[in-house]
Amino acid sequence: MSAPDGSPVGAERSIGQLFASATAEMSALVHDEIALAKAQLRQDVKRGATSGGAFSAAGAVLIFSLPMLNFALAYGIRTWSDWNLAVCFLLSFAANVLVALVLALVGIVFAKKAKKSKGPQKVAASMKESAVVLQKARPHPRPELPQDRVPEAIEAVARSSS
Repeated sequence: MSAPDGSPVGAERSIGQLFASATAEMSALVHDEIALAKAQLRQDVKRGATSGGAFSAAGAVLIFSLPMLNFALAYGIRTWSDWNLAVCFLLSFAANVLVALVLALVGIVFAKKAKKSKGPQKVAASMKESAVVLQKARPHPRPELPQDRVPEAIEAVARSSS
């Protein structure tokens, strides 16, 4: 059995060989992680496409079944009221128009709310603000020690080892 760089396991290797081996392994790990992320993304996209296709098919079936609902509504009104069939179909049409108007109003309200939303602008402004703060960040300066004085931590270690 051998190490990734070809040297036998258990043999003493130089720091350069260890560093090269660690670099190669880290590179392989990063490449494997990227490959895993791509595979997971492909799987998620495939599931999303299947889901979208299923919802589209369900919507198509629903749209094509609406005329049957209109006929059922018109004949149901005629059965309950004994009105002329043409009037029943006009009432069915009016019910459809009323539902369409309500849905259009809901759509308009949500469109206005979406237009007023400043979500992306707020995020962009926050990111710019963070970038400015990070650009101005400086490491904390350490206090200057007199030339003849050593830090307390070094003195404590010197005292404890003697």
